[in-house]
Amino acid sequence: MYAAPHAQYWYRVAFWLAVLTVVYNLLEGLVSVGFGLADESLTLFGFGLDSFVEMVSGLGILAMVVRIWRHPTAPTSRFEKTALRITGSGFYALVGILGAMGVYNLATGHRPETTLAGVVIALISISLMWLLIHYKTKAGLALGSEAILADAKCARVCMYMSGLLLASSLIYAVSGIWFVDSLGALGLAYLSYTEGREAFAKANGVTCHCHAG
Repeated sequence: MYAAPHAQYWYRVAFWLAVLTVVYNLLEGLVSVGFGLADESLTLFGFGLDSFVEMVSGLGILAMVVRIWRHPTAPTSRFEKTALRITGSGFYALVGILGAMGVYNLATGHRPETTLAGVVIALISISLMWLLIHYKTKAGLALGSEAILADAKCARVCMYMSGLLLASSLIYAVSGIWFVDSLGALGLAYLSYTEGREAFAKANGVTCHCHAG
């Protein structure tokens, strides 16, 4: 076991990483939705909506970190379970929205005005997600906390979403292929489904592996 001061340091790290996750997702959601609407990019718009759902999930993670910091053996709180169920519902709603809009855009031949904002936002997101995963993993290992390690593992799905946004935005910016943005949105819908499934499983006490498939 680690000495108390060492553990306190890593709990503080985990706490501020959780705070950063919530704040960043809020800002990312606002910026992405704004640019997605202005540029008529469905993938970027959906990415922004996903960020808002991730923010709710982040609040649940923040509550979890505080709980295990104060009472390591305490059971999952009602707030955490509620946050997980809201998160799961949000992801499933996102599946419906992106699925319907993606199919509609494919049927009507809709193309975005530009996807340059998507490229920039995706690159920033990938960089930050990598740092969050790295330091959450370090904190989880230092504390011997499976819960914090699971959060770090699940953050990889967020990085996959950022990678999907980058790929669709970059391909469209370079090639101008009209349907790439719609396919990117449908890809986000699939990843949202996997995250919704994981959220409800965790709310029901099922151990999650956070695979994107």
